[in-house]
Amino acid sequence: MQTSDLDGQALDYWVARGLHDFIREIHFTDSGQTLSIRGNDRGRPWDGRFLPSTSWEAASVVLERACRLEMSDHGRGEVVCSVSFGKDADTMEGRGPSLRVALLRAFVRHSFGDTVDDEFLHRSQMLMGERAEAIGEPSAVASVEDLPIPDERIGDIGSLPRQ
Repeated sequence: MQTSDLDGQALDYWVARGLHDFIREIHFTDSGQTLSIRGNDRGRPWDGRFLPSTSWEAASVVLERACRLEMSDHGRGEVVCSVSFGKDADTMEGRGPSLRVALLRAFVRHSFGDTVDDEFLHRSQMLMGERAEAIGEPSAVASVEDLPIPDERIGDIGSLPRQ
């Protein structure tokens, strides 16, 4: 998918993936409809919803990483944003219906290039640098060695019951 086409939950997800210095875990709540994160941004813990495409509070973590920002509103519902995310970083351009969306698209482009995977896992993930790995659900069985074996070990005290 082109980063210039990202919107809504897909844009939120790829922004979260690009913030691997801040975000440790990505989760999907509300039956997979809402992105939720765990992380720590410059001493400020964050554990909850992360919707930068609809909230300046969440998008501010991207805005604070911008070293240079220029924007222009061309009317017709399109904003062009040129931003660099580092002193020596290339300037990235993002376009969108609002400054927030244009900024976020520029950030994803800076982090991943012009394209990203079309499909992303709607499963809990842990960020390991730029890589994301699915977090498995904890098992009710602690280990294979603890499985009950009929007529052996579990509950067996090794002698016949007294009568």
